[in-house]
Amino acid sequence: MVRGHMEEKILNGKALADQLNSELKQKISSHIKKRSIKPTLATLLVGNDPASEIYINIKRKTGLEVGIDTKIIHLDRNSSKVQVIQEINQLNVEENIHAILLQLPLPAHLKKDLPSIIAEIVPNKDVDGLHPQNLGDLFYKNEKLAPCTPKGIIHLLDHYDIPLKGKNITIINHSTLLGRPLSQMFLNREATVSICHAFTRNIETHTRNADILVVGIGIPNFIQRKHLKPGAIIIDVGINRIEGKLCGDVDFDNVKDKVSKITPVPGGVGPMTVAKLLENTYILYKKKTN
Repeated sequence: MVRGHMEEKILNGKALADQLNSELKQKISSHIKKRSIKPTLATLLVGNDPASEIYINIKRKTGLEVGIDTKIIHLDRNSSKVQVIQEINQLNVEENIHAILLQLPLPAHLKKDLPSIIAEIVPNKDVDGLHPQNLGDLFYKNEKLAPCTPKGIIHLLDHYDIPLKGKNITIINHSTLLGRPLSQMFLNREATVSICHAFTRNIETHTRNADILVVGIGIPNFIQRKHLKPGAIIIDVGINRIEGKLCGDVDFDNVKDKVSKITPVPGGVGPMTVAKLLENTYILYKKKTN
């Protein structure tokens, strides 16, 4: 396959995110001149998950580039639910903190408490859009503070003029962070949505029917040619490391000549997630400083 033809198939999240971040930098700069207050994102990290530490550093670096300060609160991995909530409550009342991010995943002993911990973040500082009030807004098509990865995926599809109305869409992920809110955003656009997970039987019957397939399961190269119908559009949310190289949940080289569009890993969904995190930070900051 010639290189030019392959490039036409790529949904380039990195290029779009760079453009969005450049525009955001201008907006933040303009607002700071009027209000003399810098936007600040507080990130709460519990434990020492290596991937989480990498993500936080990327968010901090990109945030600084666009004019957003980042405060990182690092708690011991054995911290209790009460200790985590105490930190959240402190950030809730700090005037100079405009947005709060609880870095996921939490250590195993806290996972069952995630809903009640998230609910402690005040909705007007909930940068990830995971508070029950903000998630509820999705059902009424208010997506201003939608979770960052779903928001980034929708923007990427819009940017490439990919229609969603009436399309069959399969999502392999049913988490509160990705699959559930994204399914609602697709429904808001009149798509037909199937959600698959670990207990889905005959997964190929769902994936082969998909005009658009979104995969986020953390299994390297799980999706192969046999899973796809010709001309499908693939959104690969997986980030895996094999022999020092990043790869997604889709076997890119195996499927590239069967699909019509595909996100690369890296350079696809990841940069869009960070761009939307910063955009959500700006939305919360502007609301507070107007």
